[in-house]
Amino acid sequence: MMRELFYDPFAMGFMRRALAGCVALSLAAPPLGVVLVLRRMSMTSDSLQHGILPGIAVGAMLGGLSVWAMALGGFVAGLAVALLAGWLARATNGREDSQFAGLYLVALAAGVAIVAATRSIDLTHLLFGSVLAVDDSALLLIAAVASIAIAGLAIIWRPLVMESFDPFFLRAVGGRGGVWHLAFMALVVLCVVGGFAALGTLMSIGLMMLPAVAARHWSTELPGQVRAAVLMALIASLAGLLASYHADIPAGPAVILAAGTLWAASHLAGRRESVLSRMRRPHLHA
Repeated sequence: MMRELFYDPFAMGFMRRALAGCVALSLAAPPLGVVLVLRRMSMTSDSLQHGILPGIAVGAMLGGLSVWAMALGGFVAGLAVALLAGWLARATNGREDSQFAGLYLVALAAGVAIVAATRSIDLTHLLFGSVLAVDDSALLLIAAVASIAIAGLAIIWRPLVMESFDPFFLRAVGGRGGVWHLAFMALVVLCVVGGFAALGTLMSIGLMMLPAVAARHWSTELPGQVRAAVLMALIASLAGLLASYHADIPAGPAVILAAGTLWAASHLAGRRESVLSRMRRPHLHA
């Protein structure tokens, strides 16, 4: 029974590649998501996942369905959206998140228009991906993206966290907060692009944000939240792939639904600031 449930699905090569890709994303994406939550930029990732679509479509149009060509196009488009949003916010004295909202709507429409015009690209595949169709080339891309993201975040971690908590102090001691912010956004774009190969542009941030948001209910410290987020992403990857195999449902949505289940459970019964923990907290009476 246990062999049929847990071992037999991964006796097949496509399931092993899918698991390896999801594990790589689970190690790289959630720490970035935790920092996005810390910086109150959770919805920025949603904007970027739409912002990469026109670049992916152009990459597919010029380079065929090469995952590397689409990834390069997506990275350029996502980075352009991030840079333009920051520039517009400074130039107009507006909020960066509002600039992201406008840009991602334009980028999403442009991407769909390009796909419709070419008529040779499967829009469903671009939007929702196919974890079980991850081939060696896509797996190599995901592994490369995850390695760069983990190493890059490790390099910029200390100044990035300092800039997140106290940007004025970092500025006072000569730190370049804008440089760390830009480097961090580049890593987020890179990870979103890596996720699209397996989960599609609409779900590539699922493993980044759902465990990251849930992690705050399990630890008060940033390192503890990163560990909790990575662990939940790994559990969601395994559970989602197994559910996909046994229940015959699409693998990408199954992985994100598993992450969503852990997110909901954390809100309900997490160690801190959950529904049950607040109900158990003694009330002070005057």
